[in-house]
This record gives sequence, structure tokens and C-alpha cells, in this order.
Amino acid sequence: MKMSDYWTTMASLVGMLAFCQTILQLVFPPELRLAFLHFLTRLRHVFSSHIYFDITEIDGVNTNELYNAVQLYLSSSVTVNGAVSSSNNNTRLSLTRVPNSSSVTFGLSNNDRITDVFNGVTVLWEHVVVQRQVQSFSWRPMPEEKRGFTLQINKRDKALVLDSYLDYIVGKSEEIRRRNEERLLYTNSRGVSLDARSHPWDSVRFKHPSTFDTLAMDPEKKKRIMEDLREFANGQGFYQKTGRAWKRGYLLYGPPGTGKSSLIAAMANYLGYDIYDLELTEVQNNSELRKLLMKTSSKSIIVIEDIDCSISLTKRGKNKKKNGSYEYDPGLTNGSGLEEPGSSVTLSGLLNFTDGLWSCCGSEKIFVFTTNHIEKLDSALMRSGRMDMHVHMGFCKFPALKLLLKNYLRLEEEDMDGVVLKEMEECVEEAEITPADVSEVLIRNRSDAEKAVRELVSVLKERVVKRRKSVGLKKKKEEGEEGEEEAEEEQEKRALDSPNRNREVFGFQDEEDEEEDEKEK
Repeated sequence: MKMSDYWTTMASLVGMLAFCQTILQLVFPPELRLAFLHFLTRLRHVFSSHIYFDITEIDGVNTNELYNAVQLYLSSSVTVNGAVSSSNNNTRLSLTRVPNSSSVTFGLSNNDRITDVFNGVTVLWEHVVVQRQVQSFSWRPMPEEKRGFTLQINKRDKALVLDSYLDYIVGKSEEIRRRNEERLLYTNSRGVSLDARSHPWDSVRFKHPSTFDTLAMDPEKKKRIMEDLREFANGQGFYQKTGRAWKRGYLLYGPPGTGKSSLIAAMANYLGYDIYDLELTEVQNNSELRKLLMKTSSKSIIVIEDIDCSISLTKRGKNKKKNGSYEYDPGLTNGSGLEEPGSSVTLSGLLNFTDGLWSCCGSEKIFVFTTNHIEKLDSALMRSGRMDMHVHMGFCKFPALKLLLKNYLRLEEEDMDGVVLKEMEECVEEAEITPADVSEVLIRNRSDAEKAVRELVSVLKERVVKRRKSVGLKKKKEEGEEGEEEAEEEQEKRALDSPNRNREVFGFQDEEDEEEDEKEK
């Protein structure tokens, strides 16, 4: 066959196909073909053992939150590891990093599939991406691509998936979002507008490295705090069932340098919560305090540090009379009888802030107060329901000391001399040294572990000697005061035993004394 005949035959075939396509479109219009495809799809579903659910990215004009939850869930490490280790090695994963995220996440590429297992049931996810048809003019243009997930499951597992699996995905996605997002540290400032559209909190990224693994405190106390935080974060159903606001209060008290701020940072990193550092001196009145609370987000920790130094909240500004009323206490003024200028937040306002009707604004909030002098705080502020858990941050103990040596010098217990460890164990509690002081010694000598240990032992021994001297002087002073009190009591006793004491006390004198007085005159 000649080349010209070949091309003539091909042209005839193409023309015939074009003619047949024209006839087919005339006989079977697009609506009929679409209905036929739908019929085939329904027929396949009837005889298929699977059922399919479509989760589109955009539902009408709104974003489908379930799509975002599925996308985050499928990016979790468990699902990714399962996909990579499965027999389907052709799974394509995309790498993304969203704004305000601290890690890179995985995701399904376009039109790819991945399997997941929930309670022994295997499901199949497919990420469907198709080009959207050319749209006419719209006030709200749609994306060029139409995205969604298709979930394929067995029909017998329909109830399990609809009742439990989707709720599990939503909860897991929230956990992943909190873990990936960078936490923020907020603070309030004076003079900011508090209307509906304003945001009175200034924020910075919270990058404090403190965790419960590095926190130098009693291990049992640390364990109790972690368990309490875990139960609180997972206790939404409990708080709803008992009719309580989903909040928790912690009071951290102890000497300066014992790790109160580090504990707050460890709590935020453990739960993935933001921190609102409330400066009460910048709050003008109770109304502004309530508005600040309304502007805080859920899953947050609201902190008031050194509350014993925050304006006049450590004691009531009024003294209660016998009839139940209150009188003004000038001791809480600036000394001139005038009220302190600036903040007029009252104790009542703060109590309502932590445990009143306004405390339930939002959910899953933790209130943390810190103080160096718990004895100065009003008892109403410390009761259960406001400050549910009181945590004493005391001086450094031996377990905390070993953790500090591990953190700063990478020294394990077996790496150190037993005699030196024994000396530290004997001295550390009596020395009454704070974790901050121990850390300073270790930081200063972190390049030489042996020197750091020697200096730390020396510091502990010096503190022990000083404390014993101070205790001895205190005892002598107390004994001296007791001796003076005994001497005064003895003098009073002798005076009372004198025969003329009672007459002198009541203004009487003997007749002989009166005669002597007259003679002298």
C-alpha cells in the first residue's frame, strides 16, 4: 500500500468517527448520557459491598470544617507511618508547613489513596481533586480546583464509622493542631479600646523550653500535677455532666527562685495552651477586668504572678464590724489617707473573675496565681473552686538536684562519686537552696563538670554552716526573751505579795503614814 493510500484511509476513518460522534450526540444528548452514568453508578453501589462518603472542601459558600479535620488527621505520624510501611508503596505524600506551625506535616497528594484502621475496621481514603468548570461572574469566586475526600468502607461498618470514627477524627485533628501550632504569650496594656472589634491583648510567640522532663521539683508532686492536667483536658464530658464551668485553678506559692514560672511554661507546653499574663496594675476597674476575660480564647492559661504584690488584693480593704457591715481600712492606702491611683480592681471583682458567672466565658481555661507569701492572701481567694490545687514550690531536694546535674552537666547518678553524692544528699535539704541558685552554679561551670560539682558541694556546705549559726542565734535570742519575761513575771508576783500593795493600788494609805505626812507639813 502506498503512503498516499494509507493517509487517505486514515482520513476516512477520522471522518467516519466524527460523523458517528455527531450522530451519537444528536441521538443521546448530554443529559441522557449523564443519567445513564448515574444509573450505572447506582447499579454498582447496589451490588457492591462498600459504601462511599464524599467530604468536600467547600460546602456551598462555607468552608467544610470536617474536610480540614480529615486533612489534619491523615497527616498524623501514625497514619503516615502506616501508609509508608504498607504494601502499597506507590502512595504519594505531600509535605506542607502552615503559618504559625512549628513542624512539617504530611498529606495525600492529588487523587491518591491511603488506608486507615479504626477499632479493627479498615477504611480507604481517597483525595479527589478535579478542575472546576469555567465559572461565570460571581461575587465570591470559587477556587479553580474542586477538592474533597472520599471515604470507602464496608456497609456493615456504617454505624461504627458514623457514630465513632468521625468524632475520633475531629478530636484527633484538634490535638494535632494544638501540637503543631506555635503557642502565643499575651499581655494586657493600659489605654487599649475594649469595644467588640478591638483586641486588648498584645502577643508574642511563646518559645519557652521548659517541660516536665526538665523541671526540677519533687517527682511525686510533678506526677500528680501532670495527672490533674490530663484529667482536666480530657474532662469535657465530666464538667458538662456535673454542671460545672470547664476551668481549673492552681495556686503556686513558695520562695523566689523555686520554679513557679517554669512550672507555668511546662504546663502550657504539656497541654499546648496559650498563656495570658494578666498585669492587674494595668487594669483600671472590675468592668475592664471582665472585658479582658471575654477576649481570652479557650484552651488557655490565665496567669497572675506575684498576686500578693498586685495592688491592694492581699487583704480586704474593709474591716468587718460586729453588725456585719464594713468600715474603711486606712492601712491599705498610700499612707496619706488617699487611695492608690491607677487601678481600682477590688477583691470582689477578682473573685468573680475566677469563680463568678463571668468565669465561664469560653471553656477549657486554667487560672494560675503565684505568690511568695501565701499567708498574706485572703482566704476567700484560696478556697476550692477558685484555687483548686495548691502547689508548694519549696527549696531544692535531692531528686531535683540530681535532675539539675543531668540537665546542665549530662551527669547521671552512676557517673558520679558515691561519696560526693552522699555529701550532697546530706547537705541539700538543710542548706535550703533554691533550684535557681543551683542552676547558676552549674551554668557558671558547665564547661568543667568536676569543677561544677566541687563548687556546688562547697556552696551547700557554706549554706549549712550559715544556717546553723543563724538558728543558734535565733535560739539564744528566744531564750533571752524568755528569761526577761520570767524576770518580769517574778517582779509582778513579788509586788502582788507585798502587804501594802492592794492599799496602794486602790489609793489608800495607813493612818501612821497620814500622821507622818502632817508632821512633815
